Amino acid sequence: MNVLENEIQHAISGLAILKIQLRVVLLFPFFFIGHHFRVCFQARAFLKPSFRSHNSMAAFTVRVELLPSTPGKEANMATPAPALKVVNTPRKKMTKQLTGKRDDTPLHSVARAGNLEALKDIILGTDEAELHELLAKQNQDGETPLYIAAEYGYVDVVRDMIGYYDLADAGIKARNGFDALHIAAKQGDLDILKILMEGHPELSMTVDPSNTTALHTAAIQGHTEIVKFLLEAGSGLATIARSNGKTALHSAARNGHLVVVKVLLEKEPGVATRTDKKGQTALHMAVKGQNLEVVEELIKADPSLINMVDSKGNTALHIATRKGRSQIVKLILGQKEAVTSAVNRCGETALDTAEKTGNHDVKDILLEHGVQSARTIKPPQGTPATTARELKQTVSDIKHEVHHQLEHTRQTRKRVQGIAKRINKMHAEGLNNAINSTTVVAVLIATVAFAAIFTVPGQFVDDPDNIPPGMSLGEANIAPQAPFIIFFVFDSVALFISLAVVVVQTSVVVIESKAKKQMMAVINKLMWLACVLISVAFLALAFVVVGKEEKWLAIGVTIIGTTIMATTLGTMCYWVIRHRIEASNLRNIRKSSLQTRSKSISVSAFSDSELLNSEYYKKMYAI
Repeated sequence: MNVLENEIQHAISGLAILKIQLRVVLLFPFFFIGHHFRVCFQARAFLKPSFRSHNSMAAFTVRVELLPSTPGKEANMATPAPALKVVNTPRKKMTKQLTGKRDDTPLHSVARAGNLEALKDIILGTDEAELHELLAKQNQDGETPLYIAAEYGYVDVVRDMIGYYDLADAGIKARNGFDALHIAAKQGDLDILKILMEGHPELSMTVDPSNTTALHTAAIQGHTEIVKFLLEAGSGLATIARSNGKTALHSAARNGHLVVVKVLLEKEPGVATRTDKKGQTALHMAVKGQNLEVVEELIKADPSLINMVDSKGNTALHIATRKGRSQIVKLILGQKEAVTSAVNRCGETALDTAEKTGNHDVKDILLEHGVQSARTIKPPQGTPATTARELKQTVSDIKHEVHHQLEHTRQTRKRVQGIAKRINKMHAEGLNNAINSTTVVAVLIATVAFAAIFTVPGQFVDDPDNIPPGMSLGEANIAPQAPFIIFFVFDSVALFISLAVVVVQTSVVVIESKAKKQMMAVINKLMWLACVLISVAFLALAFVVVGKEEKWLAIGVTIIGTTIMATTLGTMCYWVIRHRIEASNLRNIRKSSLQTRSKSISVSAFSDSELLNSEYYKKMYAI
């Protein structure tokens, strides 16, 4: 009995051990999957939703080991089954292994989401060399993690990051030419800009490919506080010009940012007379805009700006006149320093410019203030130098006019050709639709004509034992009547015409547009004939169906049908003939245009326009 009990107990122990081992084996995959989802969920908490889940493993790598039981010991309930152990392994080359759809590294994603804790985890868990590479890594848009954090306005993230950046990496430019400081200046984020400047004050001197500083960027956008802060960091920034020669004052004046203009003039008064590569001052730029106060501020800063000329000899009054800024013109004319008789290199005063542009309001203002034309104030002529200068100016004007005319003609021809190409495509599509519709109608008429022969009223002779005299088995009872003969002939001809059209449509492939139109014209006439024949067949059979007593009904239908068909076909014939005449006239115009093209450019352009108006603006035509 004791032996039996021991055997039973031993078997129960074995089953228990087996149960535990099976439980471990079965639960192992679920444990691993659950742990993986937990890791992904925790990682996604600080990642942007669009970032892929495989990037969520960027913060750490998990290795699962199966620990065997102690050898030499007999398995029992106290002996643990193989255990699972999770080991954190060092991160290796995250910059190369884990990237998002924009080539974002985990640090890019953390910066985009603004998760400070995740940022600290990545920085603290990465060695110095790897961290330097990670911070300087650029995505597809050339953006570093610092750039992204500055763009999204995450102050704390930028504050933590900037301490790990050296000047070279902090000044890395994205593909748009901006670094982190420029993007902060553009967006008006003063807090971010202060943090970046505290970390690396030299960033204020960085420029984009067009030599634009962060000060210039802020001045364009009108961010006054940022302009003040950058000027306090270094007033020399106001004198740095872009590659086109424009300073921050030029751009602020052009965009009408009054407070920015005041700040720049207060910090660097001498920049008011700086000129760009076109010789224009900030006042020239200001009068192009519509902010009267900016113009007043610049004149107040240096009244001599009023009479300064650009490379073409234009004063601010010339520019304001050409732009039609009547209030600014009044303001300039009201200044005692203004010289109203200034003549530019085209030999024009402000009044001549107003007449040239056709701005009558500005012209009236100029006349009220006594501004004269260059023809009135021009000095006596006759000297060789004056004559040569006038001749040179005349030749220059002619060359300019010819060039303008040639360019206008080229643009007109290009526009005409583009429209013609588009409408030719529409014509081809319309022609193809007409061909397809004709095929369907031809099949429909053939089907109706074929079925009509076997569905005539009055039935057929179908009793072999009772055949009327003069008739045969299967013959229609109304066959001897004249209306049936008319019906049979016209219906048969309509059937065969429709079948012929179907054969042609399904067998012939036409590529060239002109040949396609010719084929369509023939097919259309055949379809007209088929419609007329099927109509006559219908009317002939109508006289049989209504009987002799109701013959007036058939006559009425015949009159109505004949009127409708005659009107329709007559109208279509009119449009076909008209289209043929217009096409003939169009060919004559084209021939005359080709003959005169070598003689006159303007006539050629006119002919093309006439051609376009006559041919391509048609919304419909008959073939």
